[in-house]
Amino acid sequence: VQLQASGGGLVQAGGSLRLSCAASGSSWDYSLIAWFRQAPGKEREGVSCISRGTGTLYYTDSVKGRLTISRDNAKNTVYLQMNSLKPEDTAVYYCAGRINRVPGSTCLNSIHYVNWGQGTQVTVSS
Repeated sequence: VQLQASGGGLVQAGGSLRLSCAASGSSWDYSLIAWFRQAPGKEREGVSCISRGTGTLYYTDSVKGRLTISRDNAKNTVYLQMNSLKPEDTAVYYCAGRINRVPGSTCLNSIHYVNWGQGTQVTVSS
């Protein structure tokens, strides 16, 4: 199963984007899906993660109240609704999947994932 992220683009500060992470292939085995981002010269950062079964979700502090993760299991897709975007949100955004869940907010740690989609660029202008 491959993951494909889409929906990035150029937006002014305060604007919105919705990213999608879709699975291709014959099955959707991931119980945990996460969004990460990486800005130029910075380490990859966990943004949000969601359990496909329970819907339990976590956010990194810098995006709370502005970004919302959701899932549509019927469409094999996880979304990241991004509102009130700031220039510091500019990065390449990646989605990643994991078959087994991990404890709590550790789902925001990239070491837990081996299955990654290609990134989608989000650029927020000031």
